[in-house]
Amino acid sequence: MKILLLCNKSPWPLHEGGPIAMYAMISGLIKAGHQVKVLAANTNKYTVDPASIPESFVQSTGIEFATIDLSIRPMGALYHYLKGQSYHVARFRTLSFESSLVRILKQEEFDVIQVEMLYMTVYLDIIRKYSRAKVILRAHNIEHLIWQRLASNSRNPLKKHYLNHLYLTLRNYELVIMKKLDGIAAITETDAAFFRKYTGKVPVIAIPFGIDPESYPATNPQLTVTDLFHIGSMNWIPNEEGIKWFLEKVWPESKKSIPFLSIHLAGRAMPGWLTTLNIPGVIVEGEVPDAWQFMQQHAVMIVPLFSGSGIRIKIIEAMTAGKVVISTTIGAEGIRYENGKHLLIADTAEDFVDAIEKVMTNVGLRRSLGQNARNLMLVQHNNTELISRLTLFYQTLIQDNS
Repeated sequence: MKILLLCNKSPWPLHEGGPIAMYAMISGLIKAGHQVKVLAANTNKYTVDPASIPESFVQSTGIEFATIDLSIRPMGALYHYLKGQSYHVARFRTLSFESSLVRILKQEEFDVIQVEMLYMTVYLDIIRKYSRAKVILRAHNIEHLIWQRLASNSRNPLKKHYLNHLYLTLRNYELVIMKKLDGIAAITETDAAFFRKYTGKVPVIAIPFGIDPESYPATNPQLTVTDLFHIGSMNWIPNEEGIKWFLEKVWPESKKSIPFLSIHLAGRAMPGWLTTLNIPGVIVEGEVPDAWQFMQQHAVMIVPLFSGSGIRIKIIEAMTAGKVVISTTIGAEGIRYENGKHLLIADTAEDFVDAIEKVMTNVGLRRSLGQNARNLMLVQHNNTELISRLTLFYQTLIQDNS
């Protein structure tokens, strides 16, 4: 099959969950023998130098970039607020990306056009005008659910009101656009169930993030290391709010209970309040050159998420690395785990303190959790098997109208 992917950001470098997930799928499709073309947004929020993309990836995907400025403009936000429309979505519609898409669709024919993330569906009318390809949404999450949870967690009345506006307008857009697609590939079964409920006859399949076991070899679990770590982009609001909560509510008690304990925080776009912190045992690493190597150097991942949707790619990678993960229920969504066997669930500050003390004082528990986590990932997230399922889904959609 010939497949065009429209990406909301570059699939390279592999510094965030979104690019990692897109790269895994693209690589899997190519490995399975399909022809893949990539058109990616190059935004001010996630800027990539095209010259930095590996030549092998350029050759295999013909990747192109189009500029999208995602800066929030007060007049634009006000206009969409008054019109009751989603400003989130509107920001992704630009002449630069549109013209690149039209040119590609005029030059080539595709069997499938896969849009990565809801925001790229803003070009659905252009696709329908210039192509007969089946249009599939690769849903990394349920977008409006993220903002609904952020709104419900906000205590500031004005902020809560605006977050509710963002949630409602995004939800309205999402519920309408999903019915106009030819298919949806959700990243979790939970998300797939939501889409099936609201899409009517649009086919939906759950295809989680896949790993290539060869790219994630078994390593020394570093059982002598006794520290915590968190890795994630801090310009994603749920991550920032979660770490702030953890440092305020959990860290003082954990540090009191385990004086030698330290936590390493890594990720892009560290906010100023975090980089200027001077809290004993808290080491702010910022963006690290190699996330996999960073995880290898530390012991226990914490994921204090109270909003968000989809699946946490970094949890999948950490579990594949044989690391112990302590996460909220929301953070671990989309993973078919058994609490206490594959990871530990903590939804309150007290739960986190207890879980941290438990794993830091029990080497055997760390070993068994890590081994069970890796085994689970190798079974449930094998990329080759997942791509085969996705390919069959594509073929079924194409044959239905042939």
